[in-house]
Amino acid sequence: MIALPAFESFGSLRRLASAADNFTPRPKRVVFLGFGYGVTNETWFPDVKQTGSSYTLPEGLRPLERHKSDFSIIQGMSNQYNNEAHWGSTFWLTGANRYSQPGQSFHNSISADQVAAANLGTDTRFSSIQLGSEDVITSGHGPGLSLAWDARGKPISGLDNPVTAFHRMFSADSLSLEERQAKLLQHRSVLDAVLSDARRVERRLNRTDADKLDEYFQSIRDIEVRLSKDEQWLTVPKPGAPLPAPNDGLAGRDEIRMMYELIVAAFKTDSTRVITYRQPVGTLLKSLSIKFAPHDVSHYTPGERTMASQQRDIAQSELLSGLIDQLKATKEPDGSSLFDHTILVYGSNIRTIHYLDNCPTLIAGRGAGLKLGEHIVLKEKHTPLCNLWLTLLNGVGANVKSHGDSTGVVSDVQSA
Repeated sequence: MIALPAFESFGSLRRLASAADNFTPRPKRVVFLGFGYGVTNETWFPDVKQTGSSYTLPEGLRPLERHKSDFSIIQGMSNQYNNEAHWGSTFWLTGANRYSQPGQSFHNSISADQVAAANLGTDTRFSSIQLGSEDVITSGHGPGLSLAWDARGKPISGLDNPVTAFHRMFSADSLSLEERQAKLLQHRSVLDAVLSDARRVERRLNRTDADKLDEYFQSIRDIEVRLSKDEQWLTVPKPGAPLPAPNDGLAGRDEIRMMYELIVAAFKTDSTRVITYRQPVGTLLKSLSIKFAPHDVSHYTPGERTMASQQRDIAQSELLSGLIDQLKATKEPDGSSLFDHTILVYGSNIRTIHYLDNCPTLIAGRGAGLKLGEHIVLKEKHTPLCNLWLTLLNGVGANVKSHGDSTGVVSDVQSA
């Protein structure tokens, strides 16, 4: 009854406060989409004589026509140490030399997404999200549990189907807060006991075993970081899902489409700012009623297998175009779109057949200050792919001096 009247000045202050919130700088997002077995060389890459913005979009990328001004194709990049023609993603984001450790036939290093996650993932529930598929064997990816590798070069597991990914991001935990707190305490107690035992034997180890133990300690530290992250978000409810739960059994084209929707949902709810997706190829071909195995399609010859390879490329471009549509349509509080603050990379370690040079590389999104709308053919035909990752990482604020086998940034892809 005696409350103050509504003053116009207070309304103006509220509008100013709201406007200030809207103009808070939006976070950067990074997404890497990797596929195996490469592309159809003759119909995916633009003509090398047509560079800049006036190039003709080839048949394999034709479904992306409406977004032509918002992505760039880069030719001339490769991973110098990649020597396995069936591993489309194992070293794609790392650029590692698999033989760099004496006496070992396999070694990897940290992937670009995890470097980005160390910078962009501190304020989100998930530092990064790794998406994958249960179709691993026929998709030409090679060793690894996802596209992501940690600082020790160890594989990071992924969420291999849309249902699992949806529930991980949006479904409430079935345990009570007290039960989850007790579970975390139990995990910490186990870690403390294991570390105590390890410390007791440390002084009696030779150099080789000491190195193994040091690697083990690093694994424990990684677990401790994850536990700390879980504790940080223990009392914060997961966001409401901006889309219905996916159906079980999605495969091929439907699976990829749903994973793309989940990528947008994860960014929209700020559940994470770094995502990788190791895409299926085998089930995609089946969903397109293609009778050839993915490996046989990669060894295309004139006729049906070439047509199958081209059909795969077009289907992948259609799906990618739909993802870009969603990123553009999803608005931020300041009126911009997710696309304006996201950098998306689409590609593979393999060009085509068994060729490992000129890795197919497409970049889209305005989140890293890179040139868009152009066909860029680099003067150095074997520019390290890690040079692009270094350029991208600096563009999103990671500010690292090198990555993998990088020799510097790619100035040709940096916007003026």
